[in-house]
Amino acid sequence: MKKFLLALITLLAFANVNAQIVKPVKWTSKVEKISDTEFNLIMEATIEKDWHVYSQFTPENGPLPAEFTFENAKGNFELLGKTKESPYKKQYNDVFEVDEYYFEKKATFTQKIKIKNPKLTSIKAKIDFQVCKDVCINEFNTFTFQLPKIEASTLNLPVSNTDTAVVDTTQIAPAAVKTTAVAEAFEPKQAEDKGLWAIFFLAFLGGFAALLTPCVFPMIPMTVSFFTKQSKNPAQGKRNAILYGISIIAIYVVLGLAITGIFGADALNALSTNAWFNVFFFLLLVVFAVSFLGAFEIMLPNSWANKVDKQADRGGIVGILFMALALAIVSFSCTGPIVGTLLVESASKGGIAPIVGMLGFSSALALPFMLFAMFPSWMNSLPKSGGWLNTVKVSLGFLELALAFKFLSNADLVLQLHLVEREVFLAIWIAIFGTWALYLLGKITTPHDSPLTHISVGRLSLGLLVLAFTVYMIPGLFGAPLKLISAFPPPQTYSESPMGFFGNSSENKQDLPDGAKIGEHGIITFTDYEKGFAYAKRVNKPIMLDFTGFACVNCRKMEINVWSDEKVLNHLKNDVVLISLYVDDKRELPKNEQFISKSTGSEIVTIGDKWTDFVITRYKTNTQPYYVITDLNEQKLNEPISYTPDVKEYLAWLKDGIGKFKK
Repeated sequence: MKKFLLALITLLAFANVNAQIVKPVKWTSKVEKISDTEFNLIMEATIEKDWHVYSQFTPENGPLPAEFTFENAKGNFELLGKTKESPYKKQYNDVFEVDEYYFEKKATFTQKIKIKNPKLTSIKAKIDFQVCKDVCINEFNTFTFQLPKIEASTLNLPVSNTDTAVVDTTQIAPAAVKTTAVAEAFEPKQAEDKGLWAIFFLAFLGGFAALLTPCVFPMIPMTVSFFTKQSKNPAQGKRNAILYGISIIAIYVVLGLAITGIFGADALNALSTNAWFNVFFFLLLVVFAVSFLGAFEIMLPNSWANKVDKQADRGGIVGILFMALALAIVSFSCTGPIVGTLLVESASKGGIAPIVGMLGFSSALALPFMLFAMFPSWMNSLPKSGGWLNTVKVSLGFLELALAFKFLSNADLVLQLHLVEREVFLAIWIAIFGTWALYLLGKITTPHDSPLTHISVGRLSLGLLVLAFTVYMIPGLFGAPLKLISAFPPPQTYSESPMGFFGNSSENKQDLPDGAKIGEHGIITFTDYEKGFAYAKRVNKPIMLDFTGFACVNCRKMEINVWSDEKVLNHLKNDVVLISLYVDDKRELPKNEQFISKSTGSEIVTIGDKWTDFVITRYKTNTQPYYVITDLNEQKLNEPISYTPDVKEYLAWLKDGIGKFKK
């Protein structure tokens, strides 16, 4: 009885949500005067409890970020800088496997402008955004900012720093035509970011790896010997060693500060989600990898090292600082690629991540120099330099090369070029790690390797581990999920064979109906309503409309956790015609198909706009996911439902709709 009441309450709750257009965000706007020609356009959102709106900075392949557009900027006004936003929260999303940035309760966006046309009386702007709770809604809001009268003579005056004055506020206006406006955050005090600890730990491992390269490791005994021999007493030697370690840390942290200061706390994060910068990072890491593999060395000018070395002879604190700088310059051919990779990775996180990354890296690099100088007897346990150092360097080269293709894959996914689909990516990784395994097992050598008469137990163990990982990836070519590396390759749906190489031949592309594709779990899916409806009539099956979104978190949860159930999947494959309509599809409709919505008065420009208007007009809701089962006369067979993580409940709803169609 208790379960029945709970199910009834849940259904009533869904019915209540679906009975109306959900509007969990309310917007206000205002204009602030900065000078006679410059203004701030301010847009403020009030968000209902438990709902959240995504920031402009949520990375690619994650939930839908907010996007601003401004109408008729050319010749009328200039956007000064990028749209700024109030502090946001940050949390890892295990569905999309990216960090997501979002607002709760309130959000403020500010765009600074400069007027060029004195006759301009108003500016129209639009925000497209996603707001989520148990369901996700793709929304937009338009604003009209009324401007005070502007004297033509003031347009050439220099900017003044007058006090800010508030002008009239105004609300919603007709939809704006798109012009690009990129976003930038204020310096937000974000919620504590556990990701920074992960960056520190990975950077620390990177510093330890750099320590085990031919450029750095041999310098440990040399440096320790210098401090023990040049110091007047052991205490002074230990003090100098500590100063030396602190100097190493300071040099690399300053580098992290410089990167953050030059590019801004979040600018590199924004760049890292750009397709062309992902291509740049790919090329950069390939250069680093080829250098580690022995093709050439990346070195700073010798004159730098000579000048710094002379300064190191001065002694005292200044001399120790220059000794640390000399280490950084001389070892750059080994540390440079690692530092570059760490900066690329940490920059993708934004904020102070580059500083944290350099702190972790330099701490691992400096710690052995300090400890061995403080306890010289430990030197006896230190392994001797030899060919194993080059093995470490070459191994880092293989890892750099593998990581490089992740950035190329990101760019390909953003541009939807389908050049690096899942099979291609996995084939490349199998080749890289397979070659690395052969190298570790002594079957191939690189230019700087010493003659190899035998391999150590440690090298053999690592070689077997890499070989096992290579073998593990091979089934991925045939459709295996590869959960251990799920964050790296493209998703299963972004592949040549979504069903795997040995998928059912009846589901191969040549056998698909017109307008259909292989969707999640091998379900034949239509993304065109008319073609899907025509096919349903031909095969005499009910239609299941799936109002979804590329960036809809709960849509992915339903597909992964509910649709994968054997009984649910059997019905979706055999008893209904699935039509998935993506409300966040940003591709523009042909001009002759664009229209003004009769329901909302909004301009329908994109495919996503079309399906949003469709679900609002026909079903009086705008939530995703939203599932509707209809007959061949487009009439509902039962009440539609939204996010339903309970498999039994979803299966019962599915059976009910299919059963009513057969009656």
